[in-house]
Amino acid sequence: MGFYVARRTAVGLLMLVALSVLIFVLLRLAPGDPVDAYINPSAPLSLDELAALRERLGLNDPLPLQYFGWAAAAISGDFGYSIQSAGQPVLPLVLSRVGPTVILMASGLAIAIVVGLAAGTLSAVRRNSAMDVGLSVGSFLAISSPPFVTALVGLYVFSVQLRWAPSGGMLTPGVPFSVADLLAHLILPAFLLSLTHGALIMRYMRSSMLEVLNQDYVRTARAKGVREFWVIVKHAARNALLPVVTLIGSSIGMAIGGAIFLESVFNWPGMGLLLVNAVKARDYPVIMCATLIIGAFVIAVNLLTDLVYAAIDPRVKVG
Repeated sequence: MGFYVARRTAVGLLMLVALSVLIFVLLRLAPGDPVDAYINPSAPLSLDELAALRERLGLNDPLPLQYFGWAAAAISGDFGYSIQSAGQPVLPLVLSRVGPTVILMASGLAIAIVVGLAAGTLSAVRRNSAMDVGLSVGSFLAISSPPFVTALVGLYVFSVQLRWAPSGGMLTPGVPFSVADLLAHLILPAFLLSLTHGALIMRYMRSSMLEVLNQDYVRTARAKGVREFWVIVKHAARNALLPVVTLIGSSIGMAIGGAIFLESVFNWPGMGLLLVNAVKARDYPVIMCATLIIGAFVIAVNLLTDLVYAAIDPRVKVG
């Protein structure tokens, strides 16, 4: 197990290096001059000042030297200074946005997992019933709806028309912090984030449960007189979870993309909103740092998913 974790960690580090090279090159190949982001349009610089600025930023060096210079500083924790935040160090700025994003993603995925597993189990147990048909239709609608449509419709219906939830932000400005206020702002974006992932989990769980319920050991448990509740929970559900665990792990990575859009729509002060604003402002240091942190998080989640899968299914060997 230790060798497996070490090997996967080494592969993850190589993937992070490849990701950093890719993002660095793409940013340099983007239209426009990187130095433009550092210039105040109301106070244009002379040609000599522009040349001095390019030299100070290292933009006159070959691209490989630029990358290695950035990488050497990044390894020591120096990701530079934010352009859009008045020269604030990038790493503390990005890390300050991790908490809100984790709160939103954890809440949305928790709702998706609980509701998806329960709905998938009920749909399989009551196959071809009205409940099964209703849950199936609802899941297909949730899966087929683009995230931006779901977010905008949810914002319009629940915040603008019904006024059941605040229309944006993480806390009410000028009001002392309270858990109730946080939950009031969190419930709508978390619910919208959970829709697609919950529907996918429900479909996978239903399919897996239908396959497991036809196995001999389930029929044997019923023939021995085991109560139906325990047949479903103890014998069927645990084995049906095996393919769903992998989906849940990949859903965490996919949820990052949904969180980025939801944070923009609901003005949620997380990494997604920071990254979108950084792209608009061409704040390259923030883009690089935020992308690497997101990549490291996804790699760590994939490793954890493999370990959980091995713990659930003793037939899986790691090493």
